[in-house]
Amino acid sequence: MIVLDQENKVFTLHTQNTTYQMKADHNRVLLHTYYGPRIRGGDLSRLIQYADRGFSPNPSEAGDNRTYSLDTLPQEYSSCGVGDFRLPSIEFEPEDGSRLADLRCTGYELKKGKYSLPGLPAFFGGEEWETLVIHLIDSTCKVSLKLYYGVLERCDLITRAVQVVNHGSRPVQLRRCASLCLDFQRGDMDFITFNGCHAQERNLDRAPLRQGVQSVESVRGTSSHHHNPFVILCEHGADEDYGACYGAMLVYSGNFLAAAERTQLENNRLLLGINPYHFCWTLAPGAGFTAPEAALVCSPQGFGQMSRQFHRAIRENLIHDPCRGKRRPVLINNWEATEFRFDADKLVGIARAAAPLGIELFVMDDGWFGCRDSDRSGLGDWSVNEEKLPGGLGALVPKIENLGMSFGLWIEPEMVSEDSALYRAHPDWALQAPNRPFARGRSQLVLDFSRKEVRDHVYGSIKQVLASADIAYVKWDMNRSLTDVWSSALPADRQGELFHRFVLGVYDILERMRRDFPHILIEGCCGGGGRFDAGMLYYTPQIWCSDNTDAIDRLAIQYGTSFCYPVSAMGAHVSAVPNQQTGRCVPMETRGVVAMAGTFGYEMDLNHTTPEEKETIKRQVAFFKEHYELIQRGDYYRLADPFRDPFTAWEQVSPDRREALVSLVSHSNHAAAPFRTIRLKGLDPDAQYRVNGEEVWPGDVLMAAGWPMPMPAGDYRSMQLYLRAE
Repeated sequence: MIVLDQENKVFTLHTQNTTYQMKADHNRVLLHTYYGPRIRGGDLSRLIQYADRGFSPNPSEAGDNRTYSLDTLPQEYSSCGVGDFRLPSIEFEPEDGSRLADLRCTGYELKKGKYSLPGLPAFFGGEEWETLVIHLIDSTCKVSLKLYYGVLERCDLITRAVQVVNHGSRPVQLRRCASLCLDFQRGDMDFITFNGCHAQERNLDRAPLRQGVQSVESVRGTSSHHHNPFVILCEHGADEDYGACYGAMLVYSGNFLAAAERTQLENNRLLLGINPYHFCWTLAPGAGFTAPEAALVCSPQGFGQMSRQFHRAIRENLIHDPCRGKRRPVLINNWEATEFRFDADKLVGIARAAAPLGIELFVMDDGWFGCRDSDRSGLGDWSVNEEKLPGGLGALVPKIENLGMSFGLWIEPEMVSEDSALYRAHPDWALQAPNRPFARGRSQLVLDFSRKEVRDHVYGSIKQVLASADIAYVKWDMNRSLTDVWSSALPADRQGELFHRFVLGVYDILERMRRDFPHILIEGCCGGGGRFDAGMLYYTPQIWCSDNTDAIDRLAIQYGTSFCYPVSAMGAHVSAVPNQQTGRCVPMETRGVVAMAGTFGYEMDLNHTTPEEKETIKRQVAFFKEHYELIQRGDYYRLADPFRDPFTAWEQVSPDRREALVSLVSHSNHAAAPFRTIRLKGLDPDAQYRVNGEEVWPGDVLMAAGWPMPMPAGDYRSMQLYLRAE
């Protein structure tokens, strides 16, 4: 609900549990006055304190009032070069070379429904949303801004976006444009980020904010394995169930910057948006630029509530899921079983072993096209290699379907091999600067997706393949970071647009694919979790969580991912042991429990499993299907921390609290281990729950006193408790 106090120019945004407020003051500076637990409202600018602070200058309107300074006021969208020395939200350069931005409020609009951002992913919905648009202008440079706010009350979600327009008669260079600026009039906060590397993504890192700027970012052209465009600011003592925390997510898949600054007054500022590294966008007279959307959730009751609100909003109002209202298929992928070494008979053999176990989708991974016998050739030549697959997909797919399975395949549209017909015909279509040697990644180059003719050719080739057979699923991969970022199609003074134009090009092809093949389930991938972000989830309802399929490593990866992203978005498979990445041997039962904390599937040649293992897989698949709604759409609770506890545990609870599933995996075992209980969450305290069809336990006992954990024999053991209310 959005409440306007027109007389005092106060804008208050209420969600179910939170309140967000700003005010245009007497100088038309847009002040941020409050964000936190829901309150009745009123003009909260009374909370702002004024004092003369040395070396904090005063704008001309202040006259002799030395207590009024942009350097000390909490601002809704911070200025640049005119007296606020904290992180700027925007920076632009007119023809005179000045880089000053003095923004003043000129008006607002209030609308029912949710705004949209052409060419960019964004949360969507109908009348349950409200939209507020606030107009700002720098009158000297004639540059205007629209600050967009979307309010989804039931999920405590507030979205933000920014549009910049040049109303002058000469071009303006836009050099920075954050999607979100959030000032806090408090200093006792921690900064939580999710960091790592390839095969070790999204490990939680928490540290108190110290004076100065702390940040995470990506300059790799993708959101990256190394840092995620989701961060949290929280009270020092906040945990899963207690304390105020603020989650901020960027709906974008390219270079980003998330920066938190503790100021001279021990207040904090959070900035989130496109990374200004190599960013410079030319705004011709009358032209505009739209920054990607950011989304905020404030939880007065700890991280768990924040996560569940993000999960609901992402599932219901961000992801375009062709399987909405029905169950996604359990799949098997051939990559770890065969890599490039396969033919049609081998693929059919893997599918034939999988079908009787209840697996429903066979996915053919890398190596099916062009001269693709290794990762050194073939990318860009999107036609079926009929030496491997005689008769093409038209011959292979019916063989898979005759086994009762649907068919999917792997693609990597953004890349090209030097050893390919495409590169030999169009070397200028790859990102590379003239007269310079270029860097390779995985022996491949990056196509210039800023160019429409490149996108048209690539998508046209892939579209022919997808139309040639009954394709139910596509895995969209990307296996290197962007280097040598230079385009032969852009003039020198516009090369700073290329990183962003590349991302827009990726979105363009994904939107075309979604439009032309609405029934296809697309899974995103970037060497695993290198582009696990909300921007990709708009187009790809699930993303391969990590190339690391080791079940024990996955506990930490999936734990960190769960703070923002729902189980239904995390691609997770059971793979063979010893694991390819770690060499670790983990029991099949445990590998299944861990993979059920994601979309669930298998990554192995089932012809090499024992009869006992096949029976285990059959039980796992049947259990997952039986409890699909609970696992994929239930409320998610983290019960243990894999970085601190000797076990990892999580719980899913149905919205009506009639069902729950608790999953637990022990780490390495030790002699004389202590007795432990595990306290459940989210149950109905007045209900009686039958556990695994046997004993009945009161809900309040399970939550307050806990469940006595059995003593596991051996390392990496697992258990699951299914609870149903009597």
